Amino acid sequence: MTAVLAGCGVTGDSEDVTLRLVAADYGDSSANSSEKYWDALVEEFEKDHPGIKVEVTVHSWNDVDRKVKEMVEDGEAPDMAQIGSYADYAADDLLYKAGDVLSIPVQADFVSQLADAGEVRGVQYGMPFASSTRLLFYNKTLFEKAGITPPTTWDELAEDAEALKEEGVAYPYALPLGSEEAQAETMQWLLSGGGGYTSTATGYSIDSTENVETFTWLKNELVGEGLTGPVAPGKLNRADAFEAFTAGKVGMLNGHPSLMKAAEKKGVEFGMVAMPGVDGPSKVSLGVADWMTAFKQNGHAEQIGEFLDFVYSEENVLSFSREYDLLPVTTSASQVMSTASEDADLKPFLDQLPSSELYPVGRTSWATVSADIKKRIGQAVTADGSPAGVLGQIEATATTAESGATG
Repeated sequence: MTAVLAGCGVTGDSEDVTLRLVAADYGDSSANSSEKYWDALVEEFEKDHPGIKVEVTVHSWNDVDRKVKEMVEDGEAPDMAQIGSYADYAADDLLYKAGDVLSIPVQADFVSQLADAGEVRGVQYGMPFASSTRLLFYNKTLFEKAGITPPTTWDELAEDAEALKEEGVAYPYALPLGSEEAQAETMQWLLSGGGGYTSTATGYSIDSTENVETFTWLKNELVGEGLTGPVAPGKLNRADAFEAFTAGKVGMLNGHPSLMKAAEKKGVEFGMVAMPGVDGPSKVSLGVADWMTAFKQNGHAEQIGEFLDFVYSEENVLSFSREYDLLPVTTSASQVMSTASEDADLKPFLDQLPSSELYPVGRTSWATVSADIKKRIGQAVTADGSPAGVLGQIEATATTAESGATG
């Protein structure tokens, strides 16, 4: 250990380094808070690394990004932060490159889609920490009552929604385009229509022909036909849609792995299928990742690397993923999970990961674009809304934000 510390310019046999990590809480109660996960992991790490102490502070997802931003602005950046984005810090040259801290085998073990999404101009700064994909959840009891089968195309989805409406289901298809997470529902639909947020390495393509056609279909065939429930999509948040699903009031909606446990707790019989597309199941799924970042301010690259190599061991990645119903971010852990019987419920989501597409989080413009989507997209499916007009407004915001970020 002394040799390692001396290599970092730290001298003296008794010199300890204390690393500070700020992390997000993935738990839904005190019983499974992320504090407990980190406490156990740090205790095990420190036993084998007597020269390194790790102090972990856990915040809710509502607060963690803001807390880290305040620390950085105050000149007190943590050594590591496990947060929702990284591009701004990378652009300001505040972060170590992944290759500066991780060993080569650990960096090479990241799932390729996730590693690529952690790059800024071809260099990885964001280290994926947790990931998930989305599937179409459906209520088996309501489907059996309506005499329908899970949809594979948009037209079938609309037909199923009509049958559910006739049976008195409150939300035949729940379409949460409210401010909480509209960017996710929007992207899932755009991908299923053959579009997406980006089509080039630098520009956005939010108002593309495919995207306009997708939202025109949503407006006319689902929302306009009264198939999305009593709350206007622009006012419906993801959490409220999930709650309605677990209460048995929703026929179909897009969901991530945590919805499984919530539905099971409420006794809802559900199934999951790939998101329907225009002519068959969507070829591309929405992928989402959260990020580990390593800040340069305190100069602890060597010790950060030792700790993160431990964090990303197969055993620890699997332990975290299983505790919180999330997908592993490493290939080695993914291979274990794909065949382990205890992980059978996560396998459908894992199968979606290789063909998934993530938000363009490597662009500093994305935060502005995401906020504008949340603000405007619900207007595109209102009775007097214009899909082309709304998507055009968002594209204009994206173009301005991107030119400001790169100019």
